[in-house]
Amino acid sequence: MPALLIRDLAQVASPAGTGAPLRGAELRRVDVVEDAYVLCRDGRVAAVGRMAELEPLRDDEVAELDGGGLVALPGLVDCHTHACFAGDRVDEFDLRASGASYEEIHAAGGGILSTVRATRAAGEDALRAALESRRAAMRSHGTTTWEAKSGYGLDRETELAQLRAVAAVGGVATWLGAHAVPPEFADADAYLDFALAEVLPEAAGIADAADVFLERGAFDAAQARRYLSACREAGLVLRLHADQFTEAGGVELAVELGARSVDHLEATGPDGVRALGGSDVTAVLLPIAALVLDRPQPPGRALVDAGAAVALATDLNPGSAFGESLPLACALACTQTGLAPAEALAACTVNAAHVLGRADRVGRLAPGYDADVVLLDAPDWRYVAYHVSGGDVAVVVEGGEVAWRG
Repeated sequence: MPALLIRDLAQVASPAGTGAPLRGAELRRVDVVEDAYVLCRDGRVAAVGRMAELEPLRDDEVAELDGGGLVALPGLVDCHTHACFAGDRVDEFDLRASGASYEEIHAAGGGILSTVRATRAAGEDALRAALESRRAAMRSHGTTTWEAKSGYGLDRETELAQLRAVAAVGGVATWLGAHAVPPEFADADAYLDFALAEVLPEAAGIADAADVFLERGAFDAAQARRYLSACREAGLVLRLHADQFTEAGGVELAVELGARSVDHLEATGPDGVRALGGSDVTAVLLPIAALVLDRPQPPGRALVDAGAAVALATDLNPGSAFGESLPLACALACTQTGLAPAEALAACTVNAAHVLGRADRVGRLAPGYDADVVLLDAPDWRYVAYHVSGGDVAVVVEGGEVAWRG
């Protein structure tokens, strides 16, 4: 692989420091280099600096990429998606626009179970093709590292097919075996008996993490504890969907079990904010879902001020957040949850990488990190959040090679 020199950049901007996750004042520290270059070698960042300080390169083969007038950011990291699914829920979108609530649609057999039916019917090849298409769309918005969950199969064959598809397309796979109770089971406990006995052993060999939807109408705290405890024993990192509609003990359970993250938090109150501020659990904000469902936004500002580690993701899914744009999530985080642009950048780079267990490799533009670089056609790095349309991505580099051009 030839070295790649991205030269004459207007700016290179990257979260400062070396640790992860970032908290408090550290979230606002951004290293910005003007009139800069990024040198990539062997798939890693070799050097970042000012053009005036660039020494002659002795490599036999160096490809050059003209970054004139562009801004370089670390490749964005989407740590919470449901991108592996079949079908759509446009009819439900129409119903919600006419006044039906998400919970009413779910109770009537729509929502998650609607996508379960379509995903079960699709087959693994079709799931992989659909995921590859969505992965290309994520890349066009600057995402270079991404996670996707199962949870739209809720049977052995389709859950494992989803996880295999995510791994094959290059994502970080999460087993969301406790997403909803499928109709062939009488209740949540009976379904968990099946999932833990018949699916977990193989899922644990594919997925990095396990996730559960702890919410009214899905799984309660006792059921979530049972599921997560078994998954932890199988070697999986723990994550939770919690406090999307109600506070049902999800934050407390995440802290108790040492979960890597708790995601959503639209209903989280002051006690939950304080608990997360004093814990090692990362709070993952999903502002696109809150916007689409007309829910209160998660308390981003309060969480940061309490000392919590905060990450940011799209929640890409067919029902409540059908969009691949992390720049849009950044814009909403700044305008609706109280985060500053620097905090939003850290939340969808180094902190999101921490959630995925990859903060030593991705999320910064610094020597030794993967050479994942997003070039914005913009005069300032803050356009990643400032430009609400998120249409400034001009070039995406992955592993030191150009992967996408606008």
